[in-house]
Amino acid sequence: MNKQACLRLSREGQTGRTDARPPPALPTDDKYTWNTGEHYTSLPRQASLSSSTCRPRKGPAVFLGLARMMRYSARPMGSKAQSTKGRSFQKPKGTRDFYPLELLRRRYVTETWRAVSIRHGFEEIDGPTFEHAELYTVKSGEGILSELFSFSREGGDDLYALRPEFTPTLARMYAAQAASLPKPCRWFCIPNFFRAERPQRGRLREFCQWNCDIIGEGFGTALDGELEIVAVGALSTLGMTPTNCQVSNFHRNIWTRIFGHAGIPEQQFASWFDWVDRYFRLTPEQRMEYALRFGASQKQVTDMTGVVQVMNGEAQAQAGSIDEHVIREVTAPSAAALAAVSDHFRDTGFDGWFKWDATLVRGLAYYTGTVFEVLAEGERAIAGGGRYDNLIELFGGPATPACGFGMGDVVLGNLLTDHGLMPGADGDAGALMDAVQNVTTGALGSVSLRPDVFVVSADEDADGDVVPLVAQLRRGVESDTWRERGGKPWDADRYAIPPMHARPTDKATRNLKKLLQDAERARARFCAIVHTEGRVQLKDLDKREDLAHPSKGDWSASPVDEHYVGRRWSAIRNG
Repeated sequence: MNKQACLRLSREGQTGRTDARPPPALPTDDKYTWNTGEHYTSLPRQASLSSSTCRPRKGPAVFLGLARMMRYSARPMGSKAQSTKGRSFQKPKGTRDFYPLELLRRRYVTETWRAVSIRHGFEEIDGPTFEHAELYTVKSGEGILSELFSFSREGGDDLYALRPEFTPTLARMYAAQAASLPKPCRWFCIPNFFRAERPQRGRLREFCQWNCDIIGEGFGTALDGELEIVAVGALSTLGMTPTNCQVSNFHRNIWTRIFGHAGIPEQQFASWFDWVDRYFRLTPEQRMEYALRFGASQKQVTDMTGVVQVMNGEAQAQAGSIDEHVIREVTAPSAAALAAVSDHFRDTGFDGWFKWDATLVRGLAYYTGTVFEVLAEGERAIAGGGRYDNLIELFGGPATPACGFGMGDVVLGNLLTDHGLMPGADGDAGALMDAVQNVTTGALGSVSLRPDVFVVSADEDADGDVVPLVAQLRRGVESDTWRERGGKPWDADRYAIPPMHARPTDKATRNLKKLLQDAERARARFCAIVHTEGRVQLKDLDKREDLAHPSKGDWSASPVDEHYVGRRWSAIRNG
C-alpha cells in the first residue's frame, strides 16, 4: 500500500470519533497529518510508513490505532521543541515548594489536626479537587467567579473551578445521602484549596486547610460550642494559650433583630453588617461617611454606634434612641444561644479562651447564627466559622442545621514559628522528625479510629459530669516533669495520661441498655458510665465485663484522684 492510501485510511478513521469536530482537509504535501481537535500533528519525511506496516489484509483498524497512538505523542504541526538552556523557572505566584523539612513541618500540623479531630469523634472525608463552577455561584453569586481558578474542558461546555473552600462540596455530599447518614454527622477534612486573589502574608493562592463540620437533625446550640472546642483543642495541643490567642464569638441574629427594631429596611442589612465588621477599623467620621453612602441616616449611625458600645460593655456608651433594656429584650433568644456556647467553654475547662465581640459578623451571607474567629495579635484570623442552617437545603437536601469552621496552615504556621512552637524551625531536623513521629504513632495521645471510651450518664443527676469528663479524657493530663522542664508541645514525655478518643452519646434516651448498644455501634473499646458524685463504672465492651477498682469498686471522674478512670485506661493502653 502506498503512502497516500495510508493517509486516506487514517483520515477516514478519525472521522468516526463522536467527540471531535469534522476534520479539515488534510494537506497533500509529503508529511502525514491528522486531526487532533485543536492541533494537527505531523511526522517528518524520514518517519514514513513502510509497506510492511501497511498491509491491506489488516484493514483500517490498524491504521486508526496507529494514527491515534501518534496523535497523542506527536507535537503540534510546525512546532519545534524550545530550548530551555539558560532559563530558570519559578513556582507560580502565591504557591509554595515543600522540600523534605518544610513538608515535615506541615505534616506536624496536619497530623495534629487529624489526631485532634479523631479524638473528638470526627470522621474524615474528602471530595474532588474541582467542582462545577455553579456549585459556588449558587451560594455566592456570579461575582465569585473572579476569585476562582475556573476552566472548561477542551471542546466542552461545562465550566469547572478549583475548589476555593469545602463547605459547598460538603453540602452537596450530605444532600446526596441525607436520608441514610447518622444524625448528626461529625466530618473533617484536610485538603488543598485554590483562590485567585492577590497573595499576602498569611493568604496564598494555594493552601492547606482543616475543616470540621457538624451536620444533622437534632443539632442543639450546645454543639456550636462543641465544634469551637475542637479548634481550641488543636491550638492547645500545639502549645497555644489564651494569652496569645482567643476565640471571639457573636450571633448574627442579634444584629438582624436590632436592625429590624431600628426600622432599617432589609435590603440594607448586608451593608450594615459590613459597617459593623469595619467598626473598629474606621474613625467615627469614617463610619458616618461610609453609612451615609449606602443610604443610612445620621440618626441610625448614632443609634448603631450606641448599640455596639452597649453590647461591648463600654463604660461610656454613646446616647442613642435605643434603650439598653430594649437591646437586651430584643436580642434575648440569640444571646441565650451564645451563652450556651460560653457555658460549654467553661464546662470543658477552656473558659479563658472565650471572648464576646459584638462587631464579629463574618463576611459570608449564609451564616445564620453563632459566628466565631480565632484571633491572635499581629495576625489575621487563624480560624473562622459559624452556623449555616440553610445551606444543605440550597443544594437539594432537607432543611438541616449545620455548623463548621476552617483553619488554614499558612497563618497557623506563621504563628507557631513566631512563638517558637514549630519543631525544627531552628534547623534541628532530628527534633522535627521526632515531633512528627510522636504525633503519628500516638506517643502524644491516642489516634485510634475506634473510640477508646464511650461516656454516658446513669441518671439525670450525673448529666453535668459527662461533658467535663469527655473533655478531660480528650485533653489528657500533662506530666509534672514536662511542666517543670518547660518542655515543648511535641515532647514524647508531655503527658502522664495521654489524650484519648472519647465520645458521648447523642441519644436522648436514659435507657442504659440502649446507651450501651449505642457504644457498641460506635465500636468503642470501653464504656464509662457516670454516676452521681463523679463515680464512674468502667465496662470492657470487647470482653463484656466490668473493670472494677480493686478497693473502691467505682472509678473517679476527677483527674487529680489516684483512681481516675483515665489513669486506668492509660495503664491498659500501655499494656
